[in-house]
This record gives sequence, C-alpha cells and structure tokens, in this order.
Amino acid sequence: MRTLHLKLLFFGFLGLALVAPQLKKWSYPKHFPTPIYSLNNEEHPEARVALGRALFYDPILSADSTISCASCHSPFNAFAHTDHDLSHGINDAIGTRNAPALFNLAWQRTFMWDGAMNHLEMQALAPIHHPKEMNEDIAHVVEKLRRSPFYSGLFQNAFGSAEITGTSVLKAIASFELSLISGNSKYDQVQQEQATFTEQEKNGYALFKKYCNSCHREPLFSTYQFTNNGLSTDTTLNDLGKMVITNNPADKQHFKIPSLRNLTYSFPYMHDGRFKKLSQVITHYTEEIVDSPTLSDELRQPIILSSTEKVDLVSFLLTLNDQSFVRDTSHQFPKTILHRAKDIR
Repeated sequence: MRTLHLKLLFFGFLGLALVAPQLKKWSYPKHFPTPIYSLNNEEHPEARVALGRALFYDPILSADSTISCASCHSPFNAFAHTDHDLSHGINDAIGTRNAPALFNLAWQRTFMWDGAMNHLEMQALAPIHHPKEMNEDIAHVVEKLRRSPFYSGLFQNAFGSAEITGTSVLKAIASFELSLISGNSKYDQVQQEQATFTEQEKNGYALFKKYCNSCHREPLFSTYQFTNNGLSTDTTLNDLGKMVITNNPADKQHFKIPSLRNLTYSFPYMHDGRFKKLSQVITHYTEEIVDSPTLSDELRQPIILSSTEKVDLVSFLLTLNDQSFVRDTSHQFPKTILHRAKDIR
C-alpha cells in the first residue's frame, strides 16, 4: 500500500502537517485510490467525529445562531442543498454560488468552487466568516463555545483537554467531514463483483468512458481539478471562477470539477445551480458549449449523442447513487447530542 506524504502547510496559527496512511476504521472500497487525509492517524478519532458532527449541525457557528453547516449541506441531499440555486445565509442573505455536495473529501486537495482553500481544516473558515453565510468570526465562535457547559466534555473526549481553541474547532469539523465516505453505489458493487450492470447501464458506461472520464475520472468521478466547462457567464453574478483567487486570465471561468456521484440527491447542478435536471446538463454538453480562450480542451470537439445514447448515459449515471450514504443515521442530526436546553449564545 503506497503512502502519500503531504508537504508541510503553514496557515497562520494552525501550522498543520499531515501524512495519509490508509484509513482503517473509516474504510473505503478497495478500488478507491489512497486518500490524502486520514482520520485514523490521530488520537480519539471517534470522539473528534462526534464533536465535529455536533458543531456541523449547531447554528452556534453563525452570528445570530440561525445558520449551521447543515443549513446548506443536508445529509438527505448528499450534503448538498436542493431548495435553492444559491446558498442562503443569515438574515435571508443570498450567496453567490451553489452549495456543493460534501463526501469523499479525504481525496481532495483543494476546496470551494474556486479552490480558495487548500486544506480541509481551513475550509470552514470561509462560510463562518462570509457576510452572506454565517457572518461570524472564529474567535467569537470559540468564546460562545467556552460559555457553553455542553461542549467542554466533548472537547475533553476529543482532544484530551476541555480547552476550546479555533484550531480544535476546525479540526473537529474536518474530522466529521472526512467521515463522509460514499462508496456503496451500484457502480461500486459492480466493481466488487457483487452486482452487474443492465445492458442499458453497460452502454451508458461505455459512453461515459468515451466522453466524460477525462474530467470525471472513476472511481471518484472527478479529478477535482479546475476547468472551464463551456457555460455562459451569468450576467448577474458575473462569476469568473478561479480567476477571482489567482488573478490569472488563464483561470477565467475555471471551476472545480464536481463528482458525479449521488446526482439524484444533489441537484441543482453547476457552480450557480442553473440546471435542475440531468437532461439539461447533457443538453449543455451536446448542444450549448460556449467557446472561449479558456475552454477545456476536452470540450473543443463536439459531443454528439442520439436520444437513445442520452438515456443510456443517464441510466449509468444513476448507478452512482449511494442510497446507503444518504440514509446513514450516523451522519444525520445528532439528536442525542443536540436535543438539549439551549446553551448560552
């Protein structure tokens, strides 16, 4: 088993370094590659996941205690958000991008649609600080948590100390997110010789490998790189993608490639949630590609599919749904933890 060594990453007060051996307790299918992050090289992984789960569902992270991580990342939608095209935050503020699904994060090096965060333990700072999401400050979050008698025991179990810090808050949230592993779809069962594709799914799989696999590489169904997939620019949002972060014109309209797993649960699609149906997505790639200097090379040749082939492709994509993942009660609202009298906010 190969081991992936990550370089030392400096993030101000965090100063984090990770080595990622194979996950043990939080296992993944044998046909998955070696993860970048691991839970099981830390002390008290189960306690950290439990703490992170409580924090993920607790609106104490927002300025007015109305918005939690789960407000935009529902477990029943593969930790995406189907009610709105764009994320919603405190005071009914509307964000600028669709809330992406959260699963298989242990295999990703960068986070957010534009790659603004390059470490999972930093990612939560973005929504916490964003004025249209939680509009809070991590230092004030820590202050509120320290006033809560409920959390001291959870931090004690997770970190061996009841002391609450920004670092430990972010580590705990990341631990819970790393436990969100989706790898039990029909596709995965086929790979493990526990199921077989129908003829239609088999035809769709062949089409996928011909037209889609270069960007949505199996078995994770994404390279998690950034590309311009030929969408027209929304004239209201005028979102330039990764270029907003890098100021490099070559990154104009480059967005992170999402996984194709759990598509039934995680609509609407694209960074701005413009498509509500898979048929609209396929129509985009076969008929509506907008040419530009930064367009992905893979999309410069037209993709031509018959109506039957489109149905076959969708049939295969539906084999990537992991029903057991979205129904897993261990990921859902922790009633035994958060069903309590309201803490001091």
